[in-house]
Amino acid sequence: MKELRTPLLCYVTHDEASPVDQAKAALEGGADMIQLRHKSASGSLLSAWAREMQNLCSRHHATLIVNDRLDIAMVSCSTGVHLGQEDIPVDEAQRIFQPDGIIGCSCDTLDEARRAERAGADYIGLGHIFPTGSKQKNGPPLGTSYIGKVKHELHIPVIAIGGITLDNAREVILAGADGIAVISAIGMAPDPVKATAELKKIIQEAAREKRYGG
Repeated sequence: MKELRTPLLCYVTHDEASPVDQAKAALEGGADMIQLRHKSASGSLLSAWAREMQNLCSRHHATLIVNDRLDIAMVSCSTGVHLGQEDIPVDEAQRIFQPDGIIGCSCDTLDEARRAERAGADYIGLGHIFPTGSKQKNGPPLGTSYIGKVKHELHIPVIAIGGITLDNAREVILAGADGIAVISAIGMAPDPVKATAELKKIIQEAAREKRYGG
């Protein structure tokens, strides 16, 4: 299992602007992880973006994760890959990805989270926690109480995603999450750099509160 710096703030790119420009703003604001997610881009474009974004992340001591596409993560020498339930299985990815590569897995049930950990995932993305319009969902929001339930059963970081904002990020961390992943809270903010910095401050303060109380 690879170590992730927590509390972790992950920014997930959206399709409405350059992923590279989005990454620059989030990294300037203090994001710990960037997830390159673009459902309609070609493989060659994803690869070019990933190489440039990996260089950016390296300069900021951050982690680049490629969504879904293990092949793109491998050819671009990205730090990691994030897999969904319908992507290549985590244990198969572990066998062919670079030894120090980070593998995350999207989960929306405790059983999925347990399986991901057993298969060798380095972290799980748990959600959606709150209502969100960023991605189509199959069920109702999990709510913050589910975070603690999953965290109690796992030994790897739990990164919460789905509808997380400046107003509820503290609640998510206090509920047990090791970090948060956001799209709109940064990507659609008037000032993405400022929004990132504010989110980072909130989760760091909440993590200290959780650890030491008060």
